[in-house]
Amino acid sequence: MKRTLSIFLLLVLLLSLLQPVAARAEGEGNIDNGGGGMGNGTNTDYWNPGDEGVRVTVIRVSDHAVVTTPIDLTNKYPTISVNFKKVCKISYIGGRALSPDTNAYDYINPSQPLPKIIGTSGGNANIAAIKSYFTDEQVIRSIANLTGMDFNVLTNGQYRLLLEPIAYMTFGGINYAMTATEAALFDRQLNGGLRSQMATLSHKNLPLAMFLETPDLGYPAWGGSATTAASDEDIISSLGLGIVRFNEAEPEPPEVTAADYEYRVNTEVITSVTVRGGQSDPDHPVTVRFTIGGQTYTVNGVYYPEGDSQLVWVRWRTPATPQLMTIHVSVSGGGSASQGTIIAKIVDLSGNDPPNPVADDRNDSYSASAVTNKAQKTSAFWGVWRPWWHSNWVWISTGEDTGYWVDEGWWEFDWLSYSATLSAAMNVVPDAKDPTASGKTMKSGYGINQTVTANVSTNQSSAVTDAQTAVTYFPEFRYETYWRLLERTQAGYSSKFEFKSNKYSTYKRRTHFTPIWFPDISYTPYTWLTDCWTPAGMLSMNLTDSVTIRGSLWDDWHIAPVKP
Repeated sequence: MKRTLSIFLLLVLLLSLLQPVAARAEGEGNIDNGGGGMGNGTNTDYWNPGDEGVRVTVIRVSDHAVVTTPIDLTNKYPTISVNFKKVCKISYIGGRALSPDTNAYDYINPSQPLPKIIGTSGGNANIAAIKSYFTDEQVIRSIANLTGMDFNVLTNGQYRLLLEPIAYMTFGGINYAMTATEAALFDRQLNGGLRSQMATLSHKNLPLAMFLETPDLGYPAWGGSATTAASDEDIISSLGLGIVRFNEAEPEPPEVTAADYEYRVNTEVITSVTVRGGQSDPDHPVTVRFTIGGQTYTVNGVYYPEGDSQLVWVRWRTPATPQLMTIHVSVSGGGSASQGTIIAKIVDLSGNDPPNPVADDRNDSYSASAVTNKAQKTSAFWGVWRPWWHSNWVWISTGEDTGYWVDEGWWEFDWLSYSATLSAAMNVVPDAKDPTASGKTMKSGYGINQTVTANVSTNQSSAVTDAQTAVTYFPEFRYETYWRLLERTQAGYSSKFEFKSNKYSTYKRRTHFTPIWFPDISYTPYTWLTDCWTPAGMLSMNLTDSVTIRGSLWDDWHIAPVKP
């Protein structure tokens, strides 16, 4: 498919009203901006300064979960033909695809007008005014009300406000509403078609309207140019967002970044970097080398158009022992990598099995804990630029009726999209040696068996591993302290995991013994399925299943005097 414009319909989202009244600052704004300048528009492709808004989403700090439906705020009365649904940047990063909607774009103007958000040749937006607005107590109270959250809950330090600038633009004669992330994803759909017509807005002023000063919610601080157009990759990963956080005295722990991987021992993994700078094509190719554990992995033929970038990755197996590894990345042939050095922490999750439960165990103070949740990402998307030669034959005259033809063509690029999806199921049942179990009801003190089945689907199998690790945590330990590293009994893209043989089991069965003191409630183990690696990161899932406890093993014992 050629790099031509093929209009792809989209969607945006609801807006809500903010109440006026200036008040004290309640939150802290992690926001900076850049941009400036405007290109020349056409009758069908243009943007008017001030046609803008901001999408606001409440995010939980602990697991980066989207906890409210995003709301859009704008001072304008935009007439929108196509918009994206209520989707925030975190959801797109997690694998949500663009979903076009031609229904009416629903919005409400705030009573307290927004400050200027998107910079132009007339000047950048005032970042101090933006911070002041979104940290104003009355504004935050309004956001809490509009999103259905209690103000005190919203500001207790466990949540963040995710801000995304929105542009209302006309492209191909159609009125669109889109965030920076949606613009970059849309541009990929069009093989660069949006950038070719609207780059000053879609790839510079809109994404640079907001970016982070310090890392937060898994997003990095932006260290690139604040005045030039960015690539789709950079926009999706790092631009077009601001964050308001609360209770500065209790900041979120630093996030693992692309330069700090954590891998499990003896695991097949993917390590990736982004290469950009100039243009790489078959006439001027880029080569990337990863040096890992004394071995060099070479990736040749890394191509990308000018002003864009390319994700480059290597597939390798981690060592069998825990350690810190330094991965060196070098680029030749022009361009540069997003990281020159990557620190990989190799960990071993085995050896932390629960102790053997005994008959006189007690825990009179036990109360049920909420099931924990670790990072979950079930879909990933990436792509590869494929160059092709656009011929342009020109006649070079050397005299009357003489000359020759010269191909003065150029390289064009197609974007080849790839993806991976992880699905899984968990099943917990009473052990077959439990003499009184019925269905999924059992007495405490007996064992349970567990199976986890995982399926990975992808259209680029060479770049995706199967799910390789499953770790189960238990309610009697409040889903911490002890866990069981499951054994993979079936490998491949359709894999299976079970408990390892229990050394305390008389029959060496694949079982976990429930504590005899466990109360008559649901017994719910939790499993984190992980280590399905892709160029766009690791896929993982949170899984649970339950059995019901009714009575204890002692109920099956009967003591009576021996008859004479």
